[in-house]
Amino acid sequence: MALALAAAVVAAPSAALAAKGAAIVIDATTGKTLYSSNADEPRYPASLTKMMTLYMVFEAMNAGRIGKNTPVPYSRYAASRPPTKLGVRAGGSVSVETAILSLVTRSANDSAAALGEMIGGSEENFARMMTAKAQRLGMRSTTFRNASGLPDPRQVTTARDMALLGMSLREHFPKYYGYFGVQSFTHGRTRIANHNKLLGRVKGVDGIKTGYTRASGFNLVSSVKDGNRMLVAVVMGGTSGRARDAQMTKLIAAYLPKARGRGDNPLIADRGAVTQQNVARAEAIEPASPVVAALVPVPRPSRKLAAEAKPEPAIAAAIEQPKVETDPVKTASVSRSGWVIQVGSVGSERDARALLDKTSDRASGLLASAEPFTEEFVKGGATYIRARFGGFSSQQQATSTCAALKKRSIQCYAVQQ
Repeated sequence: MALALAAAVVAAPSAALAAKGAAIVIDATTGKTLYSSNADEPRYPASLTKMMTLYMVFEAMNAGRIGKNTPVPYSRYAASRPPTKLGVRAGGSVSVETAILSLVTRSANDSAAALGEMIGGSEENFARMMTAKAQRLGMRSTTFRNASGLPDPRQVTTARDMALLGMSLREHFPKYYGYFGVQSFTHGRTRIANHNKLLGRVKGVDGIKTGYTRASGFNLVSSVKDGNRMLVAVVMGGTSGRARDAQMTKLIAAYLPKARGRGDNPLIADRGAVTQQNVARAEAIEPASPVVAALVPVPRPSRKLAAEAKPEPAIAAAIEQPKVETDPVKTASVSRSGWVIQVGSVGSERDARALLDKTSDRASGLLASAEPFTEEFVKGGATYIRARFGGFSSQQQATSTCAALKKRSIQCYAVQQ
C-alpha cells in the first residue's frame, strides 16, 4: 500500500498535497479520534520525518547499541546537507545526545543524515529501515526517503500516521521522551532555541516536532498531558507558523477537556513486537554491513562530548527518568525467511533471552542492525528454544558477520530458513 501511495504521489504535483490543510486530535489514553480533517490524505512530512529518525536512535540506545556519549561522525555528505543544520564540518563528530538535541531544537538536517549513516550504513538504507519500522508501528500510508525530511516527492505520510508515531514515541521510550521538551540547549558558545513555540506557552504541551518545506506548508505534532488526560494533535499544511500554532492551540483547548484520562490505547503496537522482524518479505530491508557496524562500537564516555551538550537544568532533570527495560524478545510466531545467525539452543525462553542479551553486549556493534528473536522446536520429545538474530539479506552477509563474532569468541552459525 505504501509503495502504491508513493508512486501516486510522484505523479501528482507538489501543490496537490499541500492544497488543503490536514489535522487530527487523538485521545492518547484510549486511541479515540476526537477530531479529524483530511487526516488520511497524503501529505509531505517535512521535518516531522525526524520523529522517526529519533525513534530509531532511541531504539538503538534502549538496546545498548549506542549511548548518549557515542561519537556521531559527520561524513562529507552529511555535512553538506542544506540548512537548517548544526554546522559540523566533514570529518568532525558530536555526541549522540548533542545530535538528538540538535534535531529536536534546530531541526538540524546534517545531524539527521549523520545519525542515519551511523545506524543504517547509508542514509538511503536508513530510510528503508525507517519505512519498515513505520509499517510495523501501523503507519501504513508512510514512506520515508531520507532521515531529515528534506524535499523528496516520494516521501509521504498522513496526519493520522504522524499522530500514531507521536504516541508511540511517548509509550515506547519514556526514558528518552523528555528530549522533546527541551526548550533550548548550548552547543559550544551558542544557545540554540527550540522551533516549537508552544513549549512553555500552552499548558500541558511537552513536545513534539515542527516541520516546514515550501511544498508541505507548516506542520506540527503536539503532545499534551494535563493530569491523567493526554492528547496527541497534528496540524499539517499551515499557511504560516503563526497560523499553524494558533490552530493547534485552539484544537488543544477544545478537545483536551474531552479526553477520558484512562484507558488502554489499542492503536499503539507492543514495543517488543515492533522490534521483531516478523513482517512480509516485501518489507525486508538491507541492514548495515558488518564492516560498517564494526566501525560504530560503543566507546567509553568522552568527557568532552558529554560536556558539549547542555540542556537547560529543568529539562535535563526531566530527561533523566528511571531506566526502562530493553525491548523484550518474543517467541517467533512464524519462521523468518532468509538468512539468520544462531548463537545457541537452550531449554527455556528465559535462558534464550539472556543469551541474546549477552551476545548483543559482547558483539560491540557487529549486530547493530540485526534483530534478536527466539524460536521453539521439539527434539526427542523435549522442547528447546533457539536464540537467533535475523535481518540478513544474503548468505555472505550472515556468514561474514558470524565469522567476525567468532573472532570475539562468540559461537554461532549462519542458517537459511
